[in-house]
Amino acid sequence: MKIKRMRATFGGLDHRELTLKDGLNIITAPNEGGKSTWSAFLRAMFYGINTKERDKQNYIAEKNRYQPWSGAAMEGVLDLEWKGQAITLRRSQKGNTPFGAFEAVYTDTGEPVGFLTADTVGETLLGAPREVFERSAFVGQGGTAIDGAPALEARIAALASSGEEDVSYSQVERVLRDWRNSRQHNKTGRIPKLEGELAEIENILARQSKAFRLSQEAKRELDKLQAGQKLLLAERQAHLARAMADRRQKWEAGQQALAEARAQVEALTAERDRYGAPPDAETLRKAQEELNYLNTLHSNRKLAENQLEEAKSAETQAKDAAVDPLFPDLTPDEAWQQASADAETAGRTVPTGGLMGGGIAALVLAAGSLVLALIQVLPALWMGAAAAGVLAAVGVGLLVSASLKKKGAAAARTEILERYEAQVPDDILTRANAYRERWVVAAEATRRREAVEGSLADITAQDQDTRTRLLALVHTFAPTVTDTFGVSAAISRALNLDQRLATAQVKLDGAQALADSLPKPEAGMEDNGVTPRFDPAETAARLEAAESELSRLRSGLAMAQGELNSLGDREELTARREAILEELERRKKEYDALTATLEALEKAHTGLQARFSPALNRRAGELLAKLTGGKYDKVSLTREFEALAEEHDALLPRRALVLSRGTADQLYLAVRLAVCELVLPGEEPCPLVLDDALANFDDERMALALSTLAELGKERQILLFTCHNREAAWQRSLEG
Repeated sequence: MKIKRMRATFGGLDHRELTLKDGLNIITAPNEGGKSTWSAFLRAMFYGINTKERDKQNYIAEKNRYQPWSGAAMEGVLDLEWKGQAITLRRSQKGNTPFGAFEAVYTDTGEPVGFLTADTVGETLLGAPREVFERSAFVGQGGTAIDGAPALEARIAALASSGEEDVSYSQVERVLRDWRNSRQHNKTGRIPKLEGELAEIENILARQSKAFRLSQEAKRELDKLQAGQKLLLAERQAHLARAMADRRQKWEAGQQALAEARAQVEALTAERDRYGAPPDAETLRKAQEELNYLNTLHSNRKLAENQLEEAKSAETQAKDAAVDPLFPDLTPDEAWQQASADAETAGRTVPTGGLMGGGIAALVLAAGSLVLALIQVLPALWMGAAAAGVLAAVGVGLLVSASLKKKGAAAARTEILERYEAQVPDDILTRANAYRERWVVAAEATRRREAVEGSLADITAQDQDTRTRLLALVHTFAPTVTDTFGVSAAISRALNLDQRLATAQVKLDGAQALADSLPKPEAGMEDNGVTPRFDPAETAARLEAAESELSRLRSGLAMAQGELNSLGDREELTARREAILEELERRKKEYDALTATLEALEKAHTGLQARFSPALNRRAGELLAKLTGGKYDKVSLTREFEALAEEHDALLPRRALVLSRGTADQLYLAVRLAVCELVLPGEEPCPLVLDDALANFDDERMALALSTLAELGKERQILLFTCHNREAAWQRSLEG
C-alpha cells in the first residue's frame, strides 16, 4: 500500500497538503512545523479518534489535542493506492464527534468502497489492528521503545504456530488466572469466602451451645436465689414495722419543734414591723455609719468656726499692714508704675552740655570778630564791634539758660527723694516692692478666710442633709423619732430585731428541714412476727445483693435466650455447614486443576517463544549491525518486550537502560523494523511512519540508518519526519 497525498485541517494544520512518493520520503520541518501532527493525522485517518478518552494530569486526550487551532471543523482527505486501486478516504466532523463521519471511494469513479468502514479501514488496508500498527510500523516522537500488547502477542503467536490470531497467551493466561483468583483470592475468592462462612457457622454453633448451657445454669441459680430473697423481704418488713413506730415519734417531735419555731418567727416579725418594715440590715448598718459621721461633722464644724475667726483676724492685720500713705488706694501694680516713674525722674540727668558749648562758641566768635575789626580785616570797625556784641549776647544767654535748667532738675530730684524718704532712686522701687509684698500677704489672708468659710458652709450643709436623710429613713419604721439620739436607738433596735429574727429563721429552717426529712409514717404497717436474723443494715445489704444477683441472672438468661433466638435454627445451620464443606472440597479441586492448566500453558508459551524468538532476534540483530556499523550484532527480546543488545564477540548482552540514548534508539528501531517485517503482511506492505526517530543518532549512524531505510524502501513506503536538514542533504547527495 502506498500513500499518494494527504490534506488536513487537524491541530495546527489548516488546509495543509502533503504529497508523497514511493520508497523513502524525508519530510523536513522545524520544531512546531507539524511533523508529529501529520503522523497523528495519518493514524487518525486509518483508525479514527477515541472519543471516550478523557484529559488527565499532564496528558491531553487526542480529541482535544488535535482540535484545529483555527476553530474550523476537524477534517481530512487521504489518497492512496492499494492492490492496484486508487482509493480516497475522507473523515470529517459528525455532530460533536471529531472524525465521526467517514467515507471511502474509488478515486477515479467516486463509487463507494463497500468493504471499508470507519472501524475496519485501518486493519483492512494496513493489515493490522491499531495496537499492532503502533508497536511496529508507527514510531511516534520519543516512542521508539516497544511494549507488549495482546494483539501484537497474538500476531506473533500466530506466526509461530498455526496462524490463528483469535487469542494470545497473555489473554488466556489472564482468564485462567482470573478463574483461579475467583476461587482463591484473599478477599474475593470463592474458597476464602466459603472458609469464612464455614468459620462463621461453626462459631454460631459454638455460641448456641454456650448460650444453651448458660441459660440452664441461670435458671437453677434463679430458683435458689428467689427463695432466699423471699425470706429477706419478710425480715425487712419486720425491721420496717419496728422502725415505723420510732419514726412516728420522731416525726411528731419534729412537727412540734417546727410549730414553735414558726410562732417565734411570726412574733419577732410582728414586733419589727409594728410601724412598718425597716430597710434591710445593710442599709441600717450604713445609717449607723452616717450617725457616726454626724459626730465627725460636728467636730469638724467647731474646728472650722475657730479657724474662721483666726482667718478673719489675720486678714484684718494683713490689710492694715498693707496701707502706705505714698500709695493711697492704689493696687500693687499701680503703685509700682508710680514708683517707677518717680524713680526714673529722680535718676534722670539734665543734658546742659550743648547749651554751655554753644555759649562758649558764641563768645569765642565775638572775640574773633572784634580782633578782625581791629586788624582791619573787616571793611569797618563798627561792623566787627556789632558782630562781636551780638555773638557775645548769644553766648551769655546760652550759658545762663544751661545754668537755670540744671538748678531746676536738681530741685525736682531732691523733692522726690525727700517724699519717699529715699537716698537714691532705687530706694523708691524698694518701697514699692515692699508695698506689693504686703498686699500679697493680705490677699492670701483673704483667700484663706474665704476657703475656711466655704469649708464651714459645706460641713453645715452635709450635717443638715445627713440629719434629714436619717430622719426620713427612720420614720418609715419609727415615726415618733425627732432627734439623732432617737435615730440611733431606732436603728439599734431594728438591727437587734433583725438579728434575732434571722436566728429564729435559721432555727425555723432547721426545724422545717428536719420535719421534711421525716416523712409521715404510713398507717397500717404492723409487725409480721418474723424474727430478723440480722440487723436492718445487713438485712438491706443482703437483700440488695440478692436483688442485684437476681437482676444479673435474669439479664444473663435473657441475653442467652435472645442470642439463641438471634442465631437461627440449629438444624438449618448444621445443614448449611455440610453444604459448605461439600462445595469447599469441589472448589479446591477446581483450584488445583486451574493451577495445573496454568503451568501447562506456561510451558506451551515457552515453547512458542523458543520457536519465534530466534527469528525475531536474528533479524533484529542483522538490522542493528547495519545501524551501528557492526558494533552490535545480536539482539534479545524478553517476554516483556525489553530489548538487550550484545556487542560483537562480547560475553554478556546489555540492557537498553545502560546504553546511550542514541544507541538505545537504534536498538529499538532495529526491533521495530524486525517486528514490522515479521508480523505485518508482505503482500501489500503498509507504510512505515517515523517521527524524529533519528534525532539522537550521530551523523555516521544517521547515514547508516538512512541507507538501511532506503534499502527497506524498495519493499515498502517509508515516511521519515525530521527537524534536521542533514537527512535531506544525505538524500540529495545520494541522488546526485
